[in-house]
Amino acid sequence: MESLENQEYLIEFANTKMPFGKYQGRYLVDLPEAYVLWFKEKGFPKGKLGQMMELLAEIKLNGLESLIRPLRKY
Repeated sequence: MESLENQEYLIEFANTKMPFGKYQGRYLVDLPEAYVLWFKEKGFPKGKLGQMMELLAEIKLNGLESLIRPLRKY
């Protein structure tokens, strides 16, 4: 069951767009690495978005964006 929850979370993550700021409307995975690292330094937003951005920082630092993009629902 946990595996299904993880898959659903990754699909949600892949389809989440930035809700505010300079990059509003852009998929999280497409945010510039420097922008994500700035948030990491200053503090991620609270809640689910912050959790997703924390995951995004790890994905960006490890060059794993190509694993997330195919999960988008166009």
